[in-house]
Amino acid sequence: MRLAYLGTPAMSVPPLEALAAAGHEIAAVVTRPDTRRGRGRETSPSPVKVAAERLGVKVLHDVDELLPISSAEPIELGVVVAFGQIIRPNVLEVIPMVNLHVSLLPRWRGAAPIERAILAGDEVTGVCLMAVEEGLDTGGVYARVDVPIGSATADELRSTLVDAGTHLLVDRLAEGLGEPEPQQGTPTYAAKIRADELRIDWTRPAVEIDRLVRVGGAWTTFRGRRVKVLSGAIEPSGDDGCDHGERYVPAEVRPEGKPAMAFDAWMNGARPAPGEWFE
Repeated sequence: MRLAYLGTPAMSVPPLEALAAAGHEIAAVVTRPDTRRGRGRETSPSPVKVAAERLGVKVLHDVDELLPISSAEPIELGVVVAFGQIIRPNVLEVIPMVNLHVSLLPRWRGAAPIERAILAGDEVTGVCLMAVEEGLDTGGVYARVDVPIGSATADELRSTLVDAGTHLLVDRLAEGLGEPEPQQGTPTYAAKIRADELRIDWTRPAVEIDRLVRVGGAWTTFRGRRVKVLSGAIEPSGDDGCDHGERYVPAEVRPEGKPAMAFDAWMNGARPAPGEWFE
């Protein structure tokens, strides 16, 4: 097929490469403009732009620029993976589009479906190949695949979902999309994760703290300075009256202004007083 591809982050690269490898013609890639790095004038391209240039594909930064390209030689389908921009009806009227969405729709429509699934304690998530329409992830679903969450971190789960979604996309385009089925069930929405949501409340159950750390970016404070908790484990607390006999023990932390280190090494340097703990 003659395709347009719309995406920006690293998770959008494998599907693009797989489509090209499967023999589809990528007429153009649309991605975000280069971003400025630091305080200088250097800019950084998106991962999708880097991949597109490596494949020799034309790169655009405005979805509307697809229209004259399709007018000269029709683009049969647009493929959207973590694009992060609204696609207006004037484009969708000319170029039908499908989206790889990393949840089991209609659960977790929106910006942070992987993180919200972990925080909610969902046992299973997945990938949907859906029709793009004007609403937020409201289109019908062509195909879906379930993926168990287990104890995966958000990064690990994202990698698994991208792999599953890439195979789903390539296989379904080879077979023909067919007709999408309307989403069934009550929608839930995956709002972007706020920094304050990632602060650890040590009074919460250990399983909730574990989920927060697995999402990535979890933080706490010690003597007024921020400490990120990078990994850890749920262990018996020895106190059956405390959080069902469980506690969360960090394994790796990153103190403010310092590199990541083992929790024991941090403890040796911080020397907490008896009974002193994160705030």
